[in-house]
Amino acid sequence: MEMHPFYQVLDPYLIWFYRLTGHAGLDFVVGTLVLAAICLVLGEITISLTFRALRRRLTAKSEEAAKYHDLSLEALKAGNKEAYQAANELANEAFGHSFFQQAALSAAFLWPIFFALAWMQYRFLDVEFPLPFLGVSLGYIGAFILVYIASYLGWKRLKRLVPSYRRVREVPRAGAGILGETGEEKSAPLMP
Repeated sequence: MEMHPFYQVLDPYLIWFYRLTGHAGLDFVVGTLVLAAICLVLGEITISLTFRALRRRLTAKSEEAAKYHDLSLEALKAGNKEAYQAANELANEAFGHSFFQQAALSAAFLWPIFFALAWMQYRFLDVEFPLPFLGVSLGYIGAFILVYIASYLGWKRLKRLVPSYRRVREVPRAGAGILGETGEEKSAPLMP
């Protein structure tokens, strides 16, 4: 299988991390850890840029969902069942839009993984990676996913320690209406 020109440019740099120590198992873990870290950084950058581009739209949908939710509660308290159902239906629709916009925003975090796996396919397609003490082996996809999850969990803990990162991550939460100013989650619309 011939490597795509895009990956031919990246290949010498990426494969370098897979040849650091001379021990195949350790080199694979180190190289895959670096590749996972690159994916995490690119995902964080993408989600940040995407949020900045869509901030007004996300905020508007979240505010619309909250507005109709409040209207449905007022109608319910007033005993007007028709107004409650109408407002609740609009609230659910706005909440659905807001939810799927935020889900799509979260998906922006994952796109680098597919490029990393495509490059790994060229290099590690026929290689099996035995798991110690379990008697099973994984292909490159399973191995990458395990390393990526471990990297993500480590990054999740480390990024809280970075002062400038905390400030950057608070903007999307407050701006998109996901969390209120007090940090408490806003309630979702009521279901009929």
